[in-house]
Amino acid sequence: MTTDINTHTISVLVDNESGVLARVIGLFSGRGYNIESLTVAEVDPAEKLSRITLVTSGTPMVIEQIKAQLGRLVPVRRVHDLTVEGPHVSRELALVKVVGTGEKRVEALRIADIFRANVVDSSNESFVFEIVGKTDKLNAFINLMEPLGLVDVARTGAAAIARGSESI
Repeated sequence: MTTDINTHTISVLVDNESGVLARVIGLFSGRGYNIESLTVAEVDPAEKLSRITLVTSGTPMVIEQIKAQLGRLVPVRRVHDLTVEGPHVSRELALVKVVGTGEKRVEALRIADIFRANVVDSSNESFVFEIVGKTDKLNAFINLMEPLGLVDVARTGAAAIARGSESI
């Protein structure tokens, strides 16, 4: 039996009603599971359905327990482990504030251009960059901005969807 800890992106289709997110989070906190990233949005207003996309880590046995326990929650319609079910697209958005002048300011703009980050706010002392991509790309950009005057970061968490014609 393997004890490797892997990261999984899990997509959960739920009824869009009060308390659903609290129940999902309660399941994780009550069992000591960690949520590395969490996004929630309504995906079907007519059917009142929302998609919860969460990223978590664990051994294969822990991931299977998480999926089984999520599937037993009353407002949950479907649970998909996008990591094992086939190809999927996953993206995250970050707003990154960098304060600096002179060469550090020029270098921050140069790196932002390489990473295709957009300047969404600018002053004489600071920039706020918007960057979208895989989590690793965002982490690399943030790491490069640290010595240039990084002062604040806001991240959305991963949004993910399966590739191809299938739907959740």
